[in-house]
Amino acid sequence: MSDIAPNDLSSFWLPFTPNSSFQAKPRMITRAKGMYYYSDDGREIIDGSAGLWCCNAGHSHDAIVSAVQNQVAELDFAPSFQFGHPKSFEVASRIAALAPDDLNRVFFCNSGSESVDSAMKIALAYHRYKGEGTRTRFIGREKGYHGVGFGGISVGGMVNNRKFFGPLLAGTDHLPHTYNRDEQAFTKGEPEWGGHLADELENIVALHDASTIAAVIVEPMAGSIGVLPPPKGYLEKLRTICDKHGILLIFDEVICAFGRLGHSFAAERYGVTPDLITFAKGVTSGVVPLGGVIARDHVFDAIDGGPGATQDHEIRLFHGYTYTGHPLASAAALATLNVYRDEGLFERAAELEAPFGDACHGVRERASAVEDIRSLGLAVAFDVAPVPGKPGKRGYDLMEHLFFEEGLMVRVSGDTVCLSPPLIVEESHIEQMTDKIAKAVTHIAG
Repeated sequence: MSDIAPNDLSSFWLPFTPNSSFQAKPRMITRAKGMYYYSDDGREIIDGSAGLWCCNAGHSHDAIVSAVQNQVAELDFAPSFQFGHPKSFEVASRIAALAPDDLNRVFFCNSGSESVDSAMKIALAYHRYKGEGTRTRFIGREKGYHGVGFGGISVGGMVNNRKFFGPLLAGTDHLPHTYNRDEQAFTKGEPEWGGHLADELENIVALHDASTIAAVIVEPMAGSIGVLPPPKGYLEKLRTICDKHGILLIFDEVICAFGRLGHSFAAERYGVTPDLITFAKGVTSGVVPLGGVIARDHVFDAIDGGPGATQDHEIRLFHGYTYTGHPLASAAALATLNVYRDEGLFERAAELEAPFGDACHGVRERASAVEDIRSLGLAVAFDVAPVPGKPGKRGYDLMEHLFFEEGLMVRVSGDTVCLSPPLIVEESHIEQMTDKIAKAVTHIAG
């Protein structure tokens, strides 16, 4: 066995990262607390992205840390195939209580990517048990992000996430995206223009026939592509068309849920109840991986709770994961939900939406290279003029400059810089973050 060099950066293949560039100039984090990361050279870094849209309660919250520490000493693992442990049932009940209407059944997995694949399989099983097994087609949306599983990238609409991996799943189609800069530039909240784009679903139904379509899946707010809020009336129209044709509607709320938009779920904000909701990220504030699917009663009943399940030994949904409802994840989720409730973080996010949006849109006047700004809840995207012939280069340079020179962590998607801070953010943090972004854009892009 060869010796292992403690500072060797070559073995870990980082995801969504140009690894050689990282190894040449690493961005290393060694600890975190509250609103801040701390780099390996001792610098304080404002977390402007809540990790990866997930650390909504801030970092290393004492109550969540204590819950996980206690849980690992009490019960480290329990199988969820044919067995259970109390905390997974408790956290499922808590999540169902937060979800609107009859979204009462929670299926756990480990990530947002797994939650999407799980929701797609649940949708297929639902139609099969309903006697409509021809419904196998999924409709996603251009510019959508639904994780990195084959199901998720098949219904997703981010080109670079798809083009390297072959034909993907057969039988998918895509709605047009909802972004039009000429009509929507510098929007706070939901744009007035674009609700009519939901009507394109009728054209897709006419092309394929409703009898072949299992589900439509959309992010209420498209996050990873760069904060695209839903146009007014758009989600309501999708719900109406899906109901008309017997198609399930899936909201991918991996980013939107748990306070990011000032509510437990985006479905609550918009008053639209999908048949399935996917979640992950904020459910544990990023402390332990956990994801899941929330299903309406009629979906669960058709698969596992209806009169067709006549034999006690019969498994109805052949799907699951070794770590479904893991004890540590369950403990982290319960503690996190308590923090959200006790500290009023969802309500706080709703109150901060207006001042956050105002401060972020103020960058427009201070950095001429910013071509558009979109804000919704505690999320904002700044589109920066690209380097000619080098898409994504300016966004990368801004991310690197902000980390090393300004002490701010952001998320970039191409030449779009995104802010999605923890829900504990103060107005003083917002002022600092927007100042740093305006300064960095002016320095890098003019």
